Amino acid sequence: MRRRRALEPGPRSLSLQVPDFRFRGDPEARLRLMAASMKQAAGGVEETAAEEEPRVLEPGAAPFGNFPHYSRFHPPEQRLRLLPPELLRRLFPQSPETRPILGLDVGCNSGDLSVALYKHFLSLHDGETCSDASRELHLLCCDIDPVLVERAEKECPFPDGLTFITLDFMNHRTRKVLLSSFLSQFGCSVFDIGFCMSITMWIHLNHGDQGLWEFLAHLSSLCCYLLVEPQPWKCYRSAARRLRKLGLHDFDHFRSLAIRGDMANQIVQILTQDHGMELVCCFGNTSWDRSLLLFRAKQATETHLIPESLIEEGKERNRIRFWRQ
Repeated sequence: MRRRRALEPGPRSLSLQVPDFRFRGDPEARLRLMAASMKQAAGGVEETAAEEEPRVLEPGAAPFGNFPHYSRFHPPEQRLRLLPPELLRRLFPQSPETRPILGLDVGCNSGDLSVALYKHFLSLHDGETCSDASRELHLLCCDIDPVLVERAEKECPFPDGLTFITLDFMNHRTRKVLLSSFLSQFGCSVFDIGFCMSITMWIHLNHGDQGLWEFLAHLSSLCCYLLVEPQPWKCYRSAARRLRKLGLHDFDHFRSLAIRGDMANQIVQILTQDHGMELVCCFGNTSWDRSLLLFRAKQATETHLIPESLIEEGKERNRIRFWRQ
């Protein structure tokens, strides 16, 4: 059985006409139109998904990490318990006065973790909504799998605060068009914070060492802060083993990867030594042994300082461990 290539936008996306997101009218309607326009920008991806439905994946047969029920075996709560709910408000205390905090969630899957992060950082409880929530925080959530993105859109309880789009993040042209279109709506050129939760391995396996390096370069250039949850090397071996058990081809780059071993440390080195970021803190490890690492762009140091109170509270609760170089 041939392994399907990564989903990429169809030819129509190459001649994409970006709509003017600054038109007059209701702001909420404007954001909904922007999400619809971004979906259309992905061209034939949605059409391909429609032709393939219904889709049933064998357990483990998700070579891009696009598991249909990911949150069942890696629940969001495991990450949330490590992250201070007030983190974003303390990192960006002035943002709500002018515009919402802008976040980028890469590899959002069906949106369960995206929604959980949104609720967590705004201190919203289950079933609770807030009319001003989208003025405080807006997340652009992307995934390579259009079926998962469609599910995320349908089930999202905060459609005004989370925008879901189908995007192969490694497609430079489409990435630039879609992300720039979103950011221009708020008069920005970068996101305040990016979330990269258990995505680095899939980029690495499918695009090799150079692909991982470029992926982290793109993220570091797009975000003032970056929260990364790298998969350890044992997860690489497990992913390759699952494919072999299903009789599928191995990952193209698995055996030739030179970047291996302690992947958390490898990613720290790439981001800090090659891409101009600094490691602010490690919030600890999940029950499946993955670290939550917070980075900051060095050029943002003067304008986005970590509050001392947050540092001290983290030390007292033993929830934040600082790595000093």
